Amino acid sequence: MRNFREYDVWKRGIAFTGGIYILTQHLPDYEKFGIISQIRRASVSIPSNISEGCSRHSEKDFARFVEIALGSAFETETLLIICQEVGYLKQEELNKVVDELQVIQRSLNSLYGKLQGR
Repeated sequence: MRNFREYDVWKRGIAFTGGIYILTQHLPDYEKFGIISQIRRASVSIPSNISEGCSRHSEKDFARFVEIALGSAFETETLLIICQEVGYLKQEELNKVVDELQVIQRSLNSLYGKLQGR
C-alpha cells in the first residue's frame, strides 16, 4: 500500500484546498450553496482522490483515481474562471490561484502517465 502523504502532488492539493477555502470566504453569502459549495467540493476532491487511490493495490486502480483527481482540478479551474467572469474575482487573483492549480494538473498528468507505463 502506498503512503499518500509522501506524494508532493497530494501535499500541494491539500495546501491548494486550504487556499480555496480562504478565497471563497470572500464570495457573496448568497453563493454559499451555489458556486462556493461546488468549488470547495471540487478542490477537496483533488487530494481526496489521490489518497483514496493510494489504498488500491493495482497501478491501474490507482491511475483511475489520479485521473479523477485531474478531472476535479480542471473542474476547479473552470469554476474559478466563472468566478472571475461574474466579477467575484479579480484577474490577478484568478491568475495566482490558476498558476498553482496548473502545477497540480501537470503533476497529476505526469503521475498518471507513469502509472500507465508511459
